[in-house]
Amino acid sequence: MNFRRILVPVISVLLIAGAYRAYGWPGVAFITGAIVLYLLLHFNRTMHVLRRAADRPIGSVASAVMLNAKLRKGVNLLHVMAMTRSLGELRSPKDEQPEIFRWSDAGGSYVDAEFHGGKLRSWSLTRPEANDTTDTEVS
Repeated sequence: MNFRRILVPVISVLLIAGAYRAYGWPGVAFITGAIVLYLLLHFNRTMHVLRRAADRPIGSVASAVMLNAKLRKGVNLLHVMAMTRSLGELRSPKDEQPEIFRWSDAGGSYVDAEFHGGKLRSWSLTRPEANDTTDTEVS
């Protein structure tokens, strides 16, 4: 169970109650303003990431190898979208857990990332096989 969904509202209510008890209505106004500011900053960051991602093709990334090196277990999907600057290509059935997204680069390499509950659980890098055929010059 995700305790953050319960803990954040409870802490917010406790802060507002404590501000009322210590400073009265001006304290409530201050804490409420701080909470609203935090929510607006989070909303603004989300919209900024989505606006940048909307300008790129779905599932594209500059370098899948660099994305593979930067990924960390436990980061959320919004953070990965901010790194790649694009929406991932959904590879799993819609609205089913775990969600699998793919980001690929121009060289044919791709990263498959598995998210459970919006958090990155695992990922794998796949690179195309290199052909050993080289062009030889005839002189």
